[in-house]
Amino acid sequence: MLIDDPPSFSDVQEERRRLHHEADVVVVGAGIMGCAVAVAMGKQGRSVLLLEKSLKQPDRIVGELLQPGGVSALEKLGLRDWIGDIDCLEGIDAIPVHGYEVIYYGQGVEIPYPENSDDTARKRPQGRSFHHGRFIQRLREAAMRTPNVTVVETTVTDVVKSGYTDQVLGVESQTKGEKDCFFGHLTIIADGYASKFRKAYIKHQPVSRSKFFGLELIDADLPSPNHGHVVLGEGAPVLLYQIGTHETRALVDVPEHLPSASVKNGGVKGHLRNTVLPSLPKSVRPSFEAALDKGALKSMPNSFLPPSTSRTPGMIMLGDAMNMRHPLTGGGMTVAFNDVVLLSDLLSPEKVPRLEDTQLVLKQMSTFHWRRKNLTSVINILAQALYSLFAANGTMPLHVPFPPSSQSQMPSPTTKN
Repeated sequence: MLIDDPPSFSDVQEERRRLHHEADVVVVGAGIMGCAVAVAMGKQGRSVLLLEKSLKQPDRIVGELLQPGGVSALEKLGLRDWIGDIDCLEGIDAIPVHGYEVIYYGQGVEIPYPENSDDTARKRPQGRSFHHGRFIQRLREAAMRTPNVTVVETTVTDVVKSGYTDQVLGVESQTKGEKDCFFGHLTIIADGYASKFRKAYIKHQPVSRSKFFGLELIDADLPSPNHGHVVLGEGAPVLLYQIGTHETRALVDVPEHLPSASVKNGGVKGHLRNTVLPSLPKSVRPSFEAALDKGALKSMPNSFLPPSTSRTPGMIMLGDAMNMRHPLTGGGMTVAFNDVVLLSDLLSPEKVPRLEDTQLVLKQMSTFHWRRKNLTSVINILAQALYSLFAANGTMPLHVPFPPSSQSQMPSPTTKN
């Protein structure tokens, strides 16, 4: 008598995810943070459901420059050499970045990334710049190939809570127009800067006093190839960095109520043409003007949101849903990937055998929020302080917009270590 081999544990877990929509972890949002945390936990043997409303390639104008610290964290997460030889920074026409060029009223100063102080044998650190959507699709591909991870295209609409303990048990969603539910011992909300869940679970809300307006320049002649450029002249800062062999991103900060961007003066396009264009390096002006004439102008709010400690049983909020800083310094993805490195260690099966142990998870999350300050407080303060400095003029006060409750938790930008 022949007896079929019993199904493996991984097959049973896969069946639970696909048929019963049950997992150890439910992750909402397959962006930078969501994909990375799904891969990290899947590699640890956790069963993970990664939910995303649209798996089409996104088209955004930020999240395009990964600093060396983010590249290093990506390597620690195994996303530089993954299943099927997937390197998330290869095959997307990514550009090596060696540092910055700061141009002040036409005078440029090159600022290379510092050498590794702990390993002089290695090459000087490099960042990478790329099309955001291409990078996201590589991260999603890595998640789809990770054992224990199932990716589902569905629109999450609400969380599911226990009627007795108020603990989050999972989420409700709409899949192809039909009501759906997904359940996990831990729900991670990583739905980005426009999070639909933030207001209900975080006391602070984002503060935005300006927008980045983006253009894609073709074959721009940059003063320092393989460098990010910060152009300081009339008005707020302008960022220039290559995102492909032929494409360069121009991001122009436009503060709210800017007189030169008023309707009377031709709106934002009038500001770009009359104020920004003349302040750019001469070599960049032709490609900038051509992109402006083409009219493909996109915008994103520049927001600040101080971090908050997760205190909701069964749920964690991460990424831009929980903490944001001005994107001037390009630190957002570095924060996200390093957060995943830290989180995956603190919630590893060795330290938290059962994710349904809510009190232990909350204890580890308290540790997470204190330990992440070593990196994120520096990046957050630097981003806000540099923007306040670079954007300051006779009508704009120099300040760092930390809410009063966060000032006691972070060192002053003027403090010397």
